[in-house]
Amino acid sequence: DGREAHRFTFRNPNGTTLKFTNYGLLVTELHTRDRQGKLGNVVLGFETLGRYLEGHPFFGCIAGRFANRIAKGRFSLDGKDYVLAVNNGPNHLHGGVSGFDKKLWKAGPIRTTDDAVSVDLTYTSPDGEEGYPGALSVTVTYTLTRDDVWRIDYRATTDAPTILNLTNHSYFNLAGRGDVLGHELEIAADQSTEVDDTLIPTGKLLPVRGTALDFTRPTAIGARGMKTGLTPPGYDHNFVLRHGGKSLGLAARVFERGQGRTMECHTNQP
Repeated sequence: DGREAHRFTFRNPNGTTLKFTNYGLLVTELHTRDRQGKLGNVVLGFETLGRYLEGHPFFGCIAGRFANRIAKGRFSLDGKDYVLAVNNGPNHLHGGVSGFDKKLWKAGPIRTTDDAVSVDLTYTSPDGEEGYPGALSVTVTYTLTRDDVWRIDYRATTDAPTILNLTNHSYFNLAGRGDVLGHELEIAADQSTEVDDTLIPTGKLLPVRGTALDFTRPTAIGARGMKTGLTPPGYDHNFVLRHGGKSLGLAARVFERGQGRTMECHTNQP
């Protein structure tokens, strides 16, 4: 719309490099070393901003106000009903038609220490945007540490009761190319949420042990082929983490045997 977007590059002494823009907080590249010490990009994205503007499956963005689906684009809060934009079949997905992934965020000064480099990125969502109540001021901090940790911190304040569920939506391929079916995945969860055929949770928690969602031990993502028996097919499910979200804990670990890269995801959310 005539405003200027910027791309930021953070690099640590190991060569680990994080590239992102203040448009949608899109992470466009993440370069890490393999077992031979060779750097390679392990996230999916595009080379130009124009390609992102054409539309994409939320590559590397911050999804908000509310990541994941809200059934039929409706919710109730404090006795009042709210109607949101519907953009995923009958449901609301990742903040709606023009969510946080399509906003130009304001970047603060870059901070550097001996251990890390970081920047605060802010956006104020006006009351009623995409149907959500309350003016919401959001700050997301991207940090790259000396010991190869990419950290994301989310903070928000609102002037009225509202709902909020923020996340980063990067797609990873630790080999840098090819499919990910050989990646060995471990998820620190013994339960998943049952979903209907539009991926809306029913409220029932199901044990994963012995099912297609059992990643309690490292398992190749494609080990079960396409005959997972899941409805809908494939993996697009919510897991209930063992640590319960009370403190920072392991969510998942993935290992790619060919290049020798391992990634862990830790969170303080359940």
